[in-house]
Amino acid sequence: MANLGFHLLLLFLSFHYNLTSATAADHPPTISTTNFIEAACKTTRYYTLCIQSLSSYSHTIQQSDQQLARAALAVTLNKAQSTANFVAKLSKSSSGGIYIKPRESQALKDCIDNMVDSVDQLNQSMEEMGRLGNRVSGQNFIWHMSNVQTWVSAALTDENTCLDGFSGPDLSGNLKGVIRRRIVYVAQVTSNALALVNRFADTHRPGSTSNHSP
Repeated sequence: MANLGFHLLLLFLSFHYNLTSATAADHPPTISTTNFIEAACKTTRYYTLCIQSLSSYSHTIQQSDQQLARAALAVTLNKAQSTANFVAKLSKSSSGGIYIKPRESQALKDCIDNMVDSVDQLNQSMEEMGRLGNRVSGQNFIWHMSNVQTWVSAALTDENTCLDGFSGPDLSGNLKGVIRRRIVYVAQVTSNALALVNRFADTHRPGSTSNHSP
């Protein structure tokens, strides 16, 4: 009965995540903004996900590379935080009399640490983008953007490390499947955010001939 209850909890949390993550845009994007987002998303690895995750920010993004990068980071931070909370809830439920294999328990603990670090690094990247203001050139710009790129890359590494912890053959079943789906999604969104941050940094470095408005 305990295992059945745990499996039902996994299914509920997974359903709740899918339901709450499907949000519609408050402001329909204009054709020009849509084209801008689609063109920028071509630089990412997960093109369709990129467009889907950023469409609700179109009224803020307009045709600004800087606002696009900020929106991508905001989406990523939100998803990483919700996933960190999700994994933490699973860990707490597994300690409430429900049997979890020692290997699974350790993987959960390690994943929580990874996701906490990921959230912290994404928070730092958002703060650094805020310090940048409207400066889009010069050494000060390069310094701030280098910090942002480093932290987002580190966040992606932490997320992939969590995935590695659930990749062994001795880990199977609902626990592994539910967690991997959540982490894979976050890692894909983070990968896209890093690509858009890199795009913004590259097109506004001194000497670039493809600058866009901030």
